[in-house]
Amino acid sequence: MSIEDAVMEVPANDLPTLEEKILKTIELVRSARAAQAAAERDSVRLREQLDERQEEVDRLRSELIGLRRDREEARGRVEKLIKQIDLLVQL
Repeated sequence: MSIEDAVMEVPANDLPTLEEKILKTIELVRSARAAQAAAERDSVRLREQLDERQEEVDRLRSELIGLRRDREEARGRVEKLIKQIDLLVQL
């Protein structure tokens, strides 16, 4: 059945009702498309933010590893100095 056949089967007094339903449907489709486009834009924006945050996390992780390495090195040097001081005190 074609659209023309479907329209021809609608009584003349139901035509305004059908027209109103079609217009509402068109508006719903437009609204849904606009919402989908907004959601896609948000998705892209959030993905970019996530990538930026991941880069920051990676940078901070590397910095943390370096700081821990520095701390261990400093701890070793301090322990060595304390041992040397203990040896001097014992003399």
